[in-house]
Amino acid sequence: MKKNILLPTDFSDNAWSAVVYALKLYEEELCTFYFLHSIKMKVSTMSNMSNKLLRVMAENAKNELSELKELAETSNANANHSFEIILSSNDLHQSMDTIIEKNNIDMVVMGTKGATGAKEIIFGSNTVKSIKKIKNCPVLAVPDEFDFVIPEQIAFPTDFNRLYGAELQPLLDLADLYNSKIRILHINKEDSISEAQDYNLDLLKVALENYDYSFHWMPDYSKKDEAIKDFIDELNINILVMINYKHSLIENLIKEPVIKKLGFQPTIPFLVIPD
Repeated sequence: MKKNILLPTDFSDNAWSAVVYALKLYEEELCTFYFLHSIKMKVSTMSNMSNKLLRVMAENAKNELSELKELAETSNANANHSFEIILSSNDLHQSMDTIIEKNNIDMVVMGTKGATGAKEIIFGSNTVKSIKKIKNCPVLAVPDEFDFVIPEQIAFPTDFNRLYGAELQPLLDLADLYNSKIRILHINKEDSISEAQDYNLDLLKVALENYDYSFHWMPDYSKKDEAIKDFIDELNINILVMINYKHSLIENLIKEPVIKKLGFQPTIPFLVIPD
């Protein structure tokens, strides 16, 4: 079935890295890729702009989008792929919501950083807002200059405190692309889960019965993000997947985007599935 992938761009190198990753991830899939740029990102920091200047900015952005599309088409000679460009004068996330709904978007793929790319920032403000605000589509954040590798190993941290239903589908779709192994991580002692958690664990096994999966139990670190980092390193994980629900680990990870205070730096693509 054809997939529709949304690629927000600020024309930065990091945004292009995310594009390249998406093209390779979906190399064998029939896809339409939508390049989206919002000039509201630029004009929101400027006031008293003349209509003429706004028209010039819009025209320049449209030309950049066209060049981006041409670059994607020439560097990615793939008959499975087609490209569309969208220039919006609305707020980026408002635009994304509209396009996700209108074009049945299956995945948003974007860089972890914006054009500023400050080294101490883990997630750029647009990435954080996307993770927080987009409620009807998964968001895949790709680290800067990340070289594509086939995602043979997918990490899925869970606390077994919830019943997983339809929100597992993006994880399963991702695993289907390359018959990936799903490594389920629980940060706690195996013998200390509650009866309810044990029930949820059994249901998760049923949901994954047609997939190559395994459960991994890690001791309760003082910081769960450190446990995840160690797990990624030890098992050579290629993509980290989390579901963003209230009081989830991902909520804490994106509250403070400064590495020094948080300690979590994504070294691999990071798929966030909305609840």
